[in-house]
Parts: sequence; structure tokens; C-alpha cells
Amino acid sequence: METRTSKINPASEPGYADLFTPKLVTVLREGYGLNELRADAIAGLTVAIVALPLSMAIAIASGVSPAQGLYTAIVGGILVSLLGGSRFQIGGPAGAFIVLVAGTVQAHGLEGLLIATILSGVMLLAIGALKLGTYIKFIPYPVTVGFTAGIAVIIFASQIKDLLGLTLSGAEPGPLLEKLPAIWAALPGIDLVTVALSGATILVIIGTKRVRPHWPGMLIAVAGAGLATAFFNLPVSTIGSVFGGIPGDFPAPALPEFTLEKVQAVLPNAIAFALLGAIESLLSAVVADGMTGRHHRSNCELVAQGVANMASGLFGGICVTGTIARTATNVRAGAHGPVAGVLHALFLLLFILVAAPLASFIPLASLAGVLAIVAWNMIEKHAFATLLRASRGDAAVLLATFLLTIFRDLLEAIVVGFALGSVLFIQRMSKTTAIATHSPFVSEDRADGATGGAGASGISSTTDPDIMIYRITGVFFFGAAASIGSVLDRIGDTHKALIIDFAAVPFLDSTAANTIAGLASKTRGRGIEVILTGTSHDLRRELFAHGIKPPLVHYETDIETAVVRLRAHGVRDVTAS
Repeated sequence: METRTSKINPASEPGYADLFTPKLVTVLREGYGLNELRADAIAGLTVAIVALPLSMAIAIASGVSPAQGLYTAIVGGILVSLLGGSRFQIGGPAGAFIVLVAGTVQAHGLEGLLIATILSGVMLLAIGALKLGTYIKFIPYPVTVGFTAGIAVIIFASQIKDLLGLTLSGAEPGPLLEKLPAIWAALPGIDLVTVALSGATILVIIGTKRVRPHWPGMLIAVAGAGLATAFFNLPVSTIGSVFGGIPGDFPAPALPEFTLEKVQAVLPNAIAFALLGAIESLLSAVVADGMTGRHHRSNCELVAQGVANMASGLFGGICVTGTIARTATNVRAGAHGPVAGVLHALFLLLFILVAAPLASFIPLASLAGVLAIVAWNMIEKHAFATLLRASRGDAAVLLATFLLTIFRDLLEAIVVGFALGSVLFIQRMSKTTAIATHSPFVSEDRADGATGGAGASGISSTTDPDIMIYRITGVFFFGAAASIGSVLDRIGDTHKALIIDFAAVPFLDSTAANTIAGLASKTRGRGIEVILTGTSHDLRRELFAHGIKPPLVHYETDIETAVVRLRAHGVRDVTAS
């Protein structure tokens, strides 16, 4: 076997301005015409149709008015797209914040919420400006799965009252262990009309997704429930009866009254907002990258999220973050760039200015049905089950984060989960010896157009071979998983096969296995065969637990055997990285 290799000089370090240039500027520099505007307008309208009922539902569940959810989507949508480091990110209110926002409103009132939102924006801006966004990627995979599932359970529990039309004897308790007995005591007063509306909403959303997946199921369900309520004069709670409708204008910015006492009181809430906002927005940007093959700049994205949160607080909105479902909808709708996010916000503003009175007829039961679907979709059921089977350590981290989120506090759950994950890693590392790594644990942000860069062993190729060989050296864990994404940069469409050699990898965790699974799926989708070599029994057991098995990938004992296999299929040229 003849292996061609060559060393590449490290790329010049990108400047500060390059790393914080918004993706909108990048898109405009590439050239922007009517065709691109048409694509962004269609995508923006599609996302606005999804965001309209969702923003109102999230706001109501958070303990604020539906109008504040729309204000958040408008301000966040515009600023995140104008200033962000992702081409396709859609900013707005997110279901993950419902628990935190509702708790802040109950403890500190609306003014306390606005102060906490503005403070979290300042924190996010500082995190991005100091280039600390990269370290958000150190959050272990079981922690993100655990707290997301825990939030989903709390969201669903918060909607039971509106789903069933119950009337509680007092204020609805916040903690789950107090909420469930109160709901149980109120069950004899269940309202069948409300149940019919919420049930019909859920069935319409599920049915539309199965029969006509490209139709806006949530908007169809909510609009149908609103028409039925208005036409038959149904005796149910609506946006109009509870909140007095939605104002037909947009508010002027106003700064809440800051005092040292108020800032100290809401500071823990602001920290939780900033931490969760950073995690959610970067996860959403990563999802968009995986769907499009593009690359976001994490620190630039966090700066945009910070500015958006500060502005949202000034306009009476709630927390802004990147929204995974709306961002994915934006990509699938054919968006060309950030203009789609700006247009989606302008479409929502047009709704407020023109059609706000129509929202008064929307029943709260239908919005509760929307959030029930959102909660179900938030739970990564396959990932949850996989982590429970993968190892006792990952299962312990997952369950600790999940249970603490439900019964204690989200920030406490993330801190404890991260600490357990770190202890688990240290315990596993203590069993390994003679470990050497030749690649950074986390890849740095890059400017657009940046080229070059060394691979895992500092070797790449100037040719365009059929086979790419990628060697991973050292412990492959959640801190190192992000760097493997750089493999995609060096695998062009001309490559026919990818060999990943694990001979020098003594340990691999669930986050790393999930990264390999995503890489294998993307490369196989592009017609590139993936072969894993040098895997030990323990490594292969972990990879198999995450579904990394034939026909997704193939296994060989070493690189030479893998190359022989590929040559038998007509693939000849090889380069090592």
C-alpha cells in the first residue's frame, strides 16, 4: 500500500473582527439577489407560521401574556439573525425556559423577570466577547439529554390543568410533588368541552404530521380550535377572556428600575438564563450545521444572543435563545441565509399590527395541546434509552440530571451532572496509561474562507484521494468529541471511503460514540463508505450500543485489511490524516 502524506503549515490565526463578523455580512458578500430573497421569504413565512402559536403557548406557560411571547420572537428573531454567527439560527422564546421563567415570575414578579433577562444578556455578551463560548461544548451528552427530558416532564405537568379544564382551590403549585396532589384533588371537576378541544388539537397536530408533514399542523389545530370556539360560543377560557387579547401595536422600549437589591435577588435566575441560553443556542446552531454542512461561530452567536436578550427585556419580552425546531424548519424550508430569520420576525410583527384581534378567540386548551406535543418531542427517547443501556456511569449521570431537574432545580441539575460526568471521566482515565493526543480537545472558531489546519496527527493531503484515513490518538471523550467534526472539512465529494482508526484509543464515552454515529450517518448519506479499524472489545461494545454497526459502518482489524477490502471494490488511492 502506498500512502501519500504531506504536512500543511498551520493556518494564520483569524482576527478578532473575522470571528465576530455576522453571517449576514458573509452572505451579502457572497452575492444576494432576487432568487435568494425569494427563498428566504418563503422560509421566513414558513417559520413564522410555526412560531406564531408556539410563541404564545410558551409565554402563557411561562406565566406571562401571549403578547410577550410574540414580542420575544420578533426582537429575538431580528437581532439573532442580524448579528449571529449561524446562517440559519432562528431566535425566540423556547420551551426549555418555561420552568425558569415561570419560577422567576412567581418569585420576583414581571419586573424581576425583565431585569434577569437583561442581566443574562449582558452575561452572554461577555461570554462571547471573551471567546468562552467554545467551552460550552464541554457539557457531557448525558447531561443535555437528562435536563432536556426533565424540562419536558415539567412542561407537560404544567399543562395538565389547562388540558383538562380543571379549577384548583388555590394557586397552582410550582413544585411537581405539590402540583400533582392539587391536580388529583381537582379531577372531579374535569371539563369535557376543554378536554375535547385539547384532545382534538393534539390529534390534528399528530395526524397532519403523518399525512401532510409539510403542512403547519400547529397553526391548523390552533386556528381550528379558535374558529370552533367563536362559532359555537364554547364556554372555555380563551386568550381574550384571560389576557384581554393581544395589543394591536408594538411597545416602546422601557428600562426596568434597577436597584442593587433587585439585581442581587434575581442574579441566580440570570445566571441560569445565561447558562441554559448558551447551551440551547449552540445546540441549535450545531443541528443547523449538521443539516447543511455549514459552520457557525459560537462566540459570535453568543454575542448576538446577549444583545437579543438585552433588547427583549427592554421591550417587555422574555428570554431569547436559538430554537432547534424552528431552526430546523427554516433549513428544511430552503432558507438561503439570515434574511429568512429577519423576515420571519417581520411576518410576526405584521400579524400583531393587522390580525391581533383574531387571537382573542384562541382557547387556552388548544395552546396546552401544542405544548403537550412540544414536551413529547423534547424528550430524546432513543438517546435516553441508549444511555441507560450504555454503561452504569452514563446512566447515573443521566438519571441524576433528569431527577434533579424535575424535583430540585435546573441549574443545580446541570452543575451536579457535569460534576458527576467529570468524576466518571477521571475514574476511567485512571485506568489508562501512556496516552498521547495530537489534536486540540475543542476546535476554535474560524473566519469564513479560512483554509488549512492540521488533522488529528497534524497531517493532511494536498491531493484529492479516494480514501481518507483518520487516526484518533488518546482518550476520546466528551471534551474531545467536538474536534472530530473537523473531519467533514477534509472529506470532499470526490472521496469514496473513510477509514477511522481506533488503534490508539484506549477509551471512548457516549458523547464520542454519538459523534461517530452522526459522522457515519452524514458520510454514508453522501455515498462515502465508513470503516472502523483497531477497535477493542470494549470500544466496539460502546459503539454497538449507539447503533454504530453494519450496514451503517463496517469493522476491520487494521488499516491494511480495510484498504484491501476497499480495493476489492475498486477504490485505490489513499491518503492519511
